[in-house]
Amino acid sequence: MDTPIVEAKKLVKTYDTGAVKVSALKGVDLAIERGEIVAIMGPSGCGKTTLLNCLSGLDSIDGGDVEIEGVSLAEMSDRQRTDYRAANMGFVFQFYNLMPVLTAVENVELPLLVSRVPANQAREKALDALELVGLRARARHVPDELSGGERQRTTIARALVNDPAIVWADEPTGDLDSENAAEITDLMRHLNRERELTFLIVTHDSSVGHKADRLVRMLDGQVVADEALVGRA
Repeated sequence: MDTPIVEAKKLVKTYDTGAVKVSALKGVDLAIERGEIVAIMGPSGCGKTTLLNCLSGLDSIDGGDVEIEGVSLAEMSDRQRTDYRAANMGFVFQFYNLMPVLTAVENVELPLLVSRVPANQAREKALDALELVGLRARARHVPDELSGGERQRTTIARALVNDPAIVWADEPTGDLDSENAAEITDLMRHLNRERELTFLIVTHDSSVGHKADRLVRMLDGQVVADEALVGRA
Protein backbone atom coordinates (compact mmCIF):
# COMPACT_ATOMS: atom_id res chain seq x y z
CA MET A 1 0.00 0.00 0.00
CA ASP A 2 1.19 3.53 -0.79
CA THR A 3 2.29 5.79 2.04
CA PRO A 4 -0.68 7.81 3.34
CA ILE A 5 -0.59 11.41 2.18
CA VAL A 6 -1.16 12.47 5.82
CA GLU A 7 -0.73 10.40 8.98
CA ALA A 8 -1.20 11.45 12.59
CA LYS A 9 0.39 9.35 15.30
CA LYS A 10 -0.64 9.83 18.95
CA LEU A 11 -1.32 13.50 18.26
CA VAL A 12 -1.57 15.72 21.34
CA LYS A 13 -2.51 19.41 21.45
CA THR A 14 -3.04 21.41 24.65
CA TYR A 15 -4.09 25.05 24.91
CA ASP A 16 -2.79 26.82 28.00
CA THR A 17 -4.64 30.05 28.74
CA GLY A 18 -2.64 30.63 31.92
CA ALA A 19 -5.69 30.06 34.08
CA VAL A 20 -6.64 26.70 32.63
CA LYS A 21 -5.23 24.01 30.35
CA VAL A 22 -7.50 22.55 27.70
CA SER A 23 -6.64 19.19 26.12
CA ALA A 24 -7.85 19.73 22.56
CA LEU A 25 -6.38 16.52 21.11
CA LYS A 26 -5.70 13.43 23.22
CA GLY A 27 -3.52 10.97 21.32
CA VAL A 28 -5.27 11.03 17.94
CA ASP A 29 -4.29 8.47 15.28
CA LEU A 30 -5.52 9.09 11.75
CA ALA A 31 -4.31 8.24 8.24
CA ILE A 32 -5.58 9.86 5.05
CA GLU A 33 -4.94 8.03 1.79
CA ARG A 34 -4.31 9.87 -1.46
CA GLY A 35 -7.55 10.43 -3.37
CA GLU A 36 -9.87 10.05 -0.37
CA ILE A 37 -12.55 12.40 0.85
CA VAL A 38 -12.51 12.19 4.65
CA ALA A 39 -15.14 14.03 6.70
CA ILE A 40 -14.59 14.89 10.37
CA MET A 41 -17.72 15.36 12.45
CA GLY A 42 -18.52 15.89 16.11
CA PRO A 43 -20.00 18.45 18.52
CA SER A 44 -18.60 21.96 18.89
CA GLY A 45 -15.37 21.97 20.89
CA CYS A 46 -14.56 18.33 20.16
CA GLY A 47 -11.27 19.18 18.41
CA LYS A 48 -12.27 18.99 14.72
CA THR A 49 -10.73 22.28 13.59
CA THR A 50 -7.74 21.82 15.89
CA LEU A 51 -7.07 18.48 14.22
CA LEU A 52 -7.25 20.06 10.75
CA ASN A 53 -4.90 22.87 11.80
CA CYS A 54 -2.39 20.43 13.33
CA LEU A 55 -2.49 18.00 10.39
CA SER A 56 -1.89 20.83 7.91
CA GLY A 57 0.90 22.39 9.96
CA LEU A 58 -1.03 25.62 10.58
CA ASP A 59 -0.81 24.91 14.31
CA SER A 60 1.98 23.39 16.39
CA ILE A 61 1.58 20.09 18.23
CA ASP A 62 2.56 19.18 21.79
CA GLY A 63 3.02 15.44 21.37
CA GLY A 64 3.02 12.69 18.79
CA ASP A 65 3.80 13.37 15.15
CA VAL A 66 2.27 14.24 11.80
CA GLU A 67 3.80 12.84 8.63
CA ILE A 68 3.10 14.40 5.26
CA GLU A 69 3.90 12.00 2.42
CA GLY A 70 6.15 10.12 4.84
CA VAL A 71 8.05 13.21 6.08
CA SER A 72 7.62 14.36 9.70
CA LEU A 73 6.30 17.90 10.12
CA ALA A 74 8.48 18.14 13.20
CA GLU A 75 11.55 17.59 11.04
CA MET A 76 10.62 20.47 8.73
CA SER A 77 11.73 24.01 9.52
CA ASP A 78 9.08 26.74 9.68
CA ARG A 79 10.14 27.82 6.19
CA GLN A 80 9.90 24.26 4.84
CA ARG A 81 6.41 23.83 6.31
CA THR A 82 5.31 27.16 4.80
CA ASP A 83 6.77 26.28 1.41
CA TYR A 84 5.19 22.81 1.52
CA ARG A 85 1.76 24.28 2.28
CA ALA A 86 2.10 26.80 -0.55
CA ALA A 87 3.13 24.13 -3.06
CA ASN A 88 1.00 21.14 -2.02
CA MET A 89 -2.04 22.27 -0.01
CA GLY A 90 -5.23 24.23 -0.59
CA PHE A 91 -7.51 25.68 2.10
CA VAL A 92 -11.25 26.40 2.07
CA PHE A 93 -12.87 28.15 5.04
CA GLN A 94 -16.45 28.87 6.07
CA PHE A 95 -16.31 32.64 5.59
CA TYR A 96 -14.43 32.69 2.27
CA ASN A 97 -11.55 34.99 3.36
CA LEU A 98 -11.71 36.80 0.03
CA MET A 99 -10.21 40.28 -0.39
CA PRO A 100 -13.25 42.55 -0.94
CA VAL A 101 -11.45 45.04 -3.20
CA LEU A 102 -10.14 42.34 -5.56
CA THR A 103 -12.07 40.65 -8.36
CA ALA A 104 -12.61 36.89 -8.34
CA VAL A 105 -9.68 36.26 -10.65
CA GLU A 106 -7.43 38.58 -8.62
CA ASN A 107 -8.35 36.72 -5.43
CA VAL A 108 -7.61 33.37 -7.06
CA GLU A 109 -4.24 34.41 -8.52
CA LEU A 110 -3.05 36.03 -5.26
CA PRO A 111 -1.35 32.90 -3.79
CA LEU A 112 0.60 32.46 -7.02
CA LEU A 113 1.74 36.08 -7.07
CA VAL A 114 2.86 35.76 -3.45
CA SER A 115 4.86 32.70 -4.53
CA ARG A 116 6.44 34.87 -7.28
CA VAL A 117 4.78 33.15 -10.21
CA PRO A 118 4.98 35.55 -13.21
CA ALA A 119 1.83 37.68 -13.47
CA ASN A 120 0.71 36.48 -16.90
CA GLN A 121 1.14 32.83 -15.88
CA ALA A 122 -0.69 33.45 -12.57
CA ARG A 123 -3.61 35.05 -14.42
CA GLU A 124 -3.86 32.13 -16.85
CA LYS A 125 -3.83 29.59 -14.01
CA ALA A 126 -6.42 31.59 -12.06
CA LEU A 127 -8.78 31.71 -15.04
CA ASP A 128 -8.32 27.96 -15.54
CA ALA A 129 -9.18 27.37 -11.86
CA LEU A 130 -12.31 29.52 -12.16
CA GLU A 131 -13.25 27.51 -15.26
CA LEU A 132 -12.97 24.33 -13.20
CA VAL A 133 -15.56 25.60 -10.70
CA GLY A 134 -17.85 27.08 -13.38
CA LEU A 135 -17.08 30.73 -12.66
CA ARG A 136 -14.90 31.98 -15.51
CA ALA A 137 -17.72 34.27 -16.66
CA ARG A 138 -17.72 35.95 -13.21
CA ALA A 139 -13.94 36.45 -13.10
CA ARG A 140 -14.14 40.29 -13.17
CA HIS A 141 -16.68 40.58 -10.34
CA VAL A 142 -15.73 41.54 -6.79
CA PRO A 143 -17.04 39.37 -3.91
CA ASP A 144 -19.95 41.72 -3.11
CA GLU A 145 -21.25 41.08 -6.63
CA LEU A 146 -21.20 37.30 -6.14
CA SER A 147 -23.70 35.04 -4.38
CA GLY A 148 -22.64 33.01 -1.34
CA GLY A 149 -22.25 29.90 -3.48
CA GLU A 150 -20.19 31.82 -6.05
CA ARG A 151 -17.93 33.19 -3.33
CA GLN A 152 -17.28 29.70 -2.01
CA ARG A 153 -16.60 28.48 -5.55
CA THR A 154 -14.07 31.31 -5.84
CA THR A 155 -12.48 30.15 -2.59
CA ILE A 156 -12.28 26.60 -3.95
CA ALA A 157 -10.72 27.90 -7.17
CA ARG A 158 -8.11 29.71 -5.09
CA ALA A 159 -7.45 26.47 -3.16
CA LEU A 160 -6.94 24.62 -6.47
CA VAL A 161 -4.81 27.19 -8.29
CA ASN A 162 -1.50 25.71 -7.09
CA ASP A 163 -2.60 22.19 -8.14
CA PRO A 164 -2.45 20.89 -4.55
CA ALA A 165 -2.14 17.30 -3.39
CA ILE A 166 -4.69 17.86 -0.62
CA VAL A 167 -7.42 20.39 0.16
CA TRP A 168 -8.37 21.18 3.76
CA ALA A 169 -11.95 22.42 4.11
CA ASP A 170 -13.19 23.79 7.45
CA GLU A 171 -17.02 24.04 7.47
CA PRO A 172 -17.07 24.83 3.74
CA THR A 173 -20.89 24.88 3.62
CA GLY A 174 -21.45 26.46 7.03
CA ASP A 175 -22.44 29.87 5.63
CA LEU A 176 -24.57 28.55 2.76
CA ASP A 177 -28.21 27.62 2.32
CA SER A 178 -29.03 23.97 1.66
CA GLU A 179 -29.14 24.31 -2.15
CA ASN A 180 -25.74 26.02 -2.37
CA ALA A 181 -24.32 23.63 0.23
CA ALA A 182 -25.35 20.66 -1.92
CA GLU A 183 -23.77 22.28 -5.00
CA ILE A 184 -20.47 22.90 -3.20
CA THR A 185 -20.42 19.34 -1.82
CA ASP A 186 -21.09 17.94 -5.30
CA LEU A 187 -18.35 20.17 -6.73
CA MET A 188 -15.81 18.81 -4.23
CA ARG A 189 -16.82 15.25 -5.13
CA HIS A 190 -16.51 16.06 -8.85
CA LEU A 191 -13.02 17.53 -8.35
CA ASN A 192 -12.06 14.49 -6.27
CA ARG A 193 -13.08 12.13 -9.07
CA GLU A 194 -11.81 14.17 -12.02
CA ARG A 195 -8.49 15.28 -10.53
CA GLU A 196 -7.99 12.63 -7.80
CA LEU A 197 -7.86 15.44 -5.25
CA THR A 198 -7.69 14.47 -1.59
CA PHE A 199 -10.08 16.34 0.71
CA LEU A 200 -10.32 16.51 4.49
CA ILE A 201 -13.59 18.24 5.39
CA VAL A 202 -14.51 19.40 8.87
CA THR A 203 -18.29 19.75 9.00
CA HIS A 204 -21.31 19.76 11.29
CA ASP A 205 -23.59 19.05 8.32
CA SER A 206 -24.45 15.35 8.12
CA SER A 207 -25.51 15.69 4.46
CA VAL A 208 -21.92 16.76 3.71
CA GLY A 209 -20.35 14.13 5.93
CA HIS A 210 -22.27 11.28 4.39
CA LYS A 211 -21.05 12.14 0.88
CA ALA A 212 -17.45 11.45 1.91
CA ASP A 213 -15.56 8.18 1.48
CA ARG A 214 -14.93 7.97 5.23
CA LEU A 215 -16.66 9.54 8.18
CA VAL A 216 -14.53 10.16 11.27
CA ARG A 217 -16.35 11.12 14.45
CA MET A 218 -14.66 12.97 17.30
CA LEU A 219 -15.62 13.55 20.91
CA ASP A 220 -13.62 15.31 23.62
CA GLY A 221 -10.39 15.44 21.61
CA GLN A 222 -10.44 11.80 20.52
CA VAL A 223 -11.51 9.80 17.47
CA VAL A 224 -14.41 7.65 18.61
CA ALA A 225 -15.42 6.21 15.21
CA ASP A 226 -13.87 5.87 11.75
CA GLU A 227 -16.09 4.23 9.17
CA ALA A 228 -15.99 3.72 5.42
CA LEU A 229 -19.26 4.79 3.85
CA VAL A 230 -21.02 2.12 1.82
CA GLY A 231 -20.90 2.85 -1.88
CA ARG A 232 -18.29 5.60 -1.46
CA ALA A 233 -15.07 3.84 -0.49
